[in-house]
Amino acid sequence: MTRDEDVRGTVAVSDMPSAGPARTETAAQHDAGHDTGHDAGRNAGHDPHHDARRGDTRARIQQVALELFAEQGYEKTSLREIAERLDVTKAALYYHFKSKEEIVRSLAEDYFGQMDELIAWAKGQPRTPATRGTVLRRYVDIVAEGSDVFRMLHHNQAAVNSLASAKERGGLFRERMTALVEALTEPGAGVEDRLRATMALGGVSIGWMFFADQVADRGELRAAVLRIVSDLAEADPEAKPGG
Repeated sequence: MTRDEDVRGTVAVSDMPSAGPARTETAAQHDAGHDTGHDAGRNAGHDPHHDARRGDTRARIQQVALELFAEQGYEKTSLREIAERLDVTKAALYYHFKSKEEIVRSLAEDYFGQMDELIAWAKGQPRTPATRGTVLRRYVDIVAEGSDVFRMLHHNQAAVNSLASAKERGGLFRERMTALVEALTEPGAGVEDRLRATMALGGVSIGWMFFADQVADRGELRAAVLRIVSDLAEADPEAKPGG
């Protein structure tokens, strides 16, 4: 089975958002090549394998959309072109996303979801150097995995910043950065300690985005970023040069 055939095969009636009309569901189900009776029987019980395939299809749509947004820009890319590159019908694509804006929103939500998982973990940990090190390592990985999304948002600022979801992103990002700063500092930390932690986190994003395309080995870049931000987060402001 080819990759495109696998994409077509993973689209099923259970992928349809609950708000979708029944007529659209039937049409998309037909376009995706599924038998209604088979799907009804399968949906009677939870199928974790189907959930995994659904997630794979959603991720593939996001990846193809990112590729096209990078190649020709957000505004010049249509859902039809995304569907054609995936070799599925536009109706089948609607199982997952009704618009390009929904795709962009999903990319931001996935990024925030990873940050939320990290924040939830950090809240249950002691404020130790080991915890701070883990927070920074995991944040570097989140930024590295999301670098294509950052680049797309940067290159299409005029278009994506006009979307309704863009108005929420700034506030949501600030909330999560505040929580991560708290995970890197002691309770009641002063402005300087919080500023140091903020600069460490900000340095991850800026450093990775600036150098990701300039290095042959991103593993070495990750190690270098970690060393630098760890030093910054742990720096003793009272330490004297050469001391």
